[in-house]
Amino acid sequence: MGTPLAELFTGITVKSVRGSLDTRIKSIVIDSRRATPGCLFFALPGLRTDGSHYVDEAISRGAVAVVVPQKRHFAPAGVTVIEVEHPRQILADVAKRFFHAPDERIELIGVTGTNGKSTVTHIVKHLLQRDDNRVGLIGTIQYDLGLRTLPSYKTTPESIDLYGMLSQMNEAGCRSAVMEVSSHGIDQHRVRGMQFAAAAFTNLTRDHLDYHNSLEEYFAAKQRLFIGATGSVPRTAAINIDDPWGRRLLESIPPDVGTVTYGLDAEAMVRGSEVNVDFRGTTFRLTWPKGSAMVETRLLGRYNVSNLLCAFAICHGLGYDLHALLPRLATLPGIPGRMEAIDNALGCNVLVDYAHTDDALRNALEMLREITPGRLLVVFGCGGNRDRTKRPRMTAAVQELADFGWATADNPRKEPLAQIFEDMKAGVTAPERIQFVEERRRAISLALDAARPGDTVLIAGKGHEPFQEFGDTVITFDDRQVARELIAVKQMKAAD
Repeated sequence: MGTPLAELFTGITVKSVRGSLDTRIKSIVIDSRRATPGCLFFALPGLRTDGSHYVDEAISRGAVAVVVPQKRHFAPAGVTVIEVEHPRQILADVAKRFFHAPDERIELIGVTGTNGKSTVTHIVKHLLQRDDNRVGLIGTIQYDLGLRTLPSYKTTPESIDLYGMLSQMNEAGCRSAVMEVSSHGIDQHRVRGMQFAAAAFTNLTRDHLDYHNSLEEYFAAKQRLFIGATGSVPRTAAINIDDPWGRRLLESIPPDVGTVTYGLDAEAMVRGSEVNVDFRGTTFRLTWPKGSAMVETRLLGRYNVSNLLCAFAICHGLGYDLHALLPRLATLPGIPGRMEAIDNALGCNVLVDYAHTDDALRNALEMLREITPGRLLVVFGCGGNRDRTKRPRMTAAVQELADFGWATADNPRKEPLAQIFEDMKAGVTAPERIQFVEERRRAISLALDAARPGDTVLIAGKGHEPFQEFGDTVITFDDRQVARELIAVKQMKAAD
């Protein structure tokens, strides 16, 4: 069994082929450690290593064909070597054929932008999910494949994994699928060739500038999803016109795309107004071309109004009746690690949120400042081996909007924490209102110790993540669980 190489590569330009194209392929892998007998191994160039270094290992594990970006002078008899110029692009094309174009047999919705992708995708999934319509999900928090759910390892996985997941959704009977589309995923051709029924743009703020050289390059990567540069244009596009980058994107979208604008702006097709926020949730008036209604949600904050508007704009653009979907909001669960409340008897509000950019952190703090009767206390950190320019900006946001902040470790990865702290300290304006604490658990404990009734404690940066990365080590660490453990201890002491 298996698919002949000739079938997978028909019409695809290659530089050279050594060996037989009649070889049948049982699976495709990009990690030599996952190679099995009968597989095709793609040697992809990477930021930290080169897949060409692992061709021999893949062959030793049973690979019968390999795709390489340059000539390979030796390969054992019976192994086909295909040389190509752009292996990542070829991988996407071959993966789509191997899995029989699963994206074309499902209503595929892609959401891109700096902030809000996870929340929007979860909202859309909840709105569209019915007994007769399973909805798959691929994103930062998890992969829901219809019949099983897996923990996420990457916001937008590699193309071979994406097409494989969509194929599993097909088999599970999913009629729709919603996925987060990262700028890395677009730039590295992971979504190449995918037929999107809808694409949505949430916003653009400073992030990933360690990868993209500028905001212009970052925007250009996002833009490709809407103008056909990934393979085809979406049938409909939902664009946030409250965001200046969204307005700019709107100007470049081809005329054959059914565009739906959204936002608080009076010109938006799907519009929010009369917004009210407190710790019980958020209410606002939703207006769209076919109606108007008051919306109540347990999601907190004006930025979640934007996320809800995005979800409604997607559904409207796809032809769904918003009147019929709105009652489903009553059962919308909280989004894991997104303003997730931690129950306690301390008299304060304790929230865990994924805000890990200066814009996201500022938005979270502004919202909490508006509804907090007491003091606003914040635990936050900055990731290692990532964009250093946002570190002082995050500190500045905390200094401006919070009463006190504890700066601590996020995911230091392979960067010294002292260097991360040094960058963060450039944003300090009131040193008496910030403390740098190396151990994250200790920082959370100090914040909870300081909290009084009426205060809000925000633990920001990691959200749903159940781990911390130090060097080559990953340790178990979940802000939500740590907060619950510390609160339980403090409540027991208070009861003594």
